[in-house]
Amino acid sequence: MPSREHVASTVRRYLDLVAEGGRVDDIVDLYAEDAVIEDPVGDEPIVGHQTIWNFYGIVENDRAETELVTLRATDREAAFVFNLTLHYGARRMRIEVLEVMVFGEDGKIASMKAYWSAENITEWTVPDEVS
Repeated sequence: MPSREHVASTVRRYLDLVAEGGRVDDIVDLYAEDAVIEDPVGDEPIVGHQTIWNFYGIVENDRAETELVTLRATDREAAFVFNLTLHYGARRMRIEVLEVMVFGEDGKIASMKAYWSAENITEWTVPDEVS
């Protein structure tokens, strides 16, 4: 059975991997083979490693930043709020996300639900630097 420390560490690892350009194989390895993702909640669930890989593959090699705002972990679940900032040239898009993860006996993520919508997105353009 996973510990609270394992759950918290996995959440931090997940956020680091997302920020590192979406190292998809490493992200998928955090999930159980039959894991279920709902991102955002209300969308069609994503089930299993292949579809999870396809989901995270969309952002592979994108420049991103993650900022953990708050984390609550037990030995089987985590609820956390974080900011995901995506970089598209001079454009930026920040999504404020609340995620809930449930972990299996093997310590892998069994399910993940991400709560966010259009009202949680902020977009802006970074002005050119003056020489």
